[in-house]
Amino acid sequence: MRVAIVHYWLVSMRGGEKVVEALCDMYPGADIFTLVYDEERVSAKIRRHKVTPSFLQKIPGARRHYQSLLPLMPFALESLDLSGYDLILSSESGPAKGIVPGPQATHICYCHSPMRYLWDHYHFYRAGSGLLTRALLPVLAPALRAWDVSTSARVDKFVANSHHVAARIEKYYRRDAAVLNPPVTVQDFSPVAEIGDFYLCAGQLVGYKRLDLAVEAFTRMAENLVVIGEGKEMTRLKRMAGPTVTFLGRAPFPVLRDMLARCRALVFPGEEDFGIVPVEAMASGRPVIAFCGGGALDSIVPDRTGILFQEQSVQGLIEAVRRFRSMETAFRPDLIRNHALQFSEANFKAKMQQIIDAELMQRHGAGSRIPERAAA
Repeated sequence: MRVAIVHYWLVSMRGGEKVVEALCDMYPGADIFTLVYDEERVSAKIRRHKVTPSFLQKIPGARRHYQSLLPLMPFALESLDLSGYDLILSSESGPAKGIVPGPQATHICYCHSPMRYLWDHYHFYRAGSGLLTRALLPVLAPALRAWDVSTSARVDKFVANSHHVAARIEKYYRRDAAVLNPPVTVQDFSPVAEIGDFYLCAGQLVGYKRLDLAVEAFTRMAENLVVIGEGKEMTRLKRMAGPTVTFLGRAPFPVLRDMLARCRALVFPGEEDFGIVPVEAMASGRPVIAFCGGGALDSIVPDRTGILFQEQSVQGLIEAVRRFRSMETAFRPDLIRNHALQFSEANFKAKMQQIIDAELMQRHGAGSRIPERAAA
């Protein structure tokens, strides 16, 4: 059987691309299809596969400004020829599930999120866009939403990366989804003996991550906060930050690993589809102070591996930090790390394989051929 992996775009290495790497490990003979491809910015593991980009690749500047090509993406995805494949694994967020599978194919979609900028984050994205996008999006969005919903029928099985995303799949597509949290390289992180006197935020500096809440809260409290990451919010956040808030920009991995291991706690004030960084912090033995919403509900055990706060506001975060300080010594790094180990790459691949095999068995019966994959 022939296997195809479809990913929305391959222009960096983030959480979605780590899922692609795991699928590559499971199916080393699979071909990869994507909207745009930047070979220099993806891993050697992905480059070892045959990668076919869509016609968007030929547009000048597409590899940097791919998101502005949203109106063309349905046409680009449907132009990809997957007619000869028996198993299609789409990695959806951008979009990716909108390919046209052959009638014999089993199409399983691992959904990081229904397209946020068309659904629950639509008004937020539009408000933060340029003048042209704000004018065009209300005209284009209804047709794109209709296409997004209609293409959900091309998927035989949805797998969501969190219960939060599974609920959105049910809401927008009226489809059930299995839940399988994404793989995290937990083996790359470990606790240390010496903890510093600072809290940490890490990730892209974009509006929906609500790092403004952390910057303002720690400025008011005069507590030390280190911010790792870059993005269009950097200038605004620096303007509102007091002397106890330090910005490191984009830090190399050894620096991030060290800061995760030595922080008093990771601060995670946004609502994420899942959230890889909290798991990395917990794999380092450190607790997480997070907003009680989104994927944090899948990864954080209240009062055991972190603190969850209900009100997504500066005052809500301040109260959570005060509560954390009152019970800081009760958090055990060994228990926190052991909890994080369940999100390992090995567990993800084993559970994903079970889902795939069960779907193949249901569609083709006990006599179906299982696609060639790597040995366990």
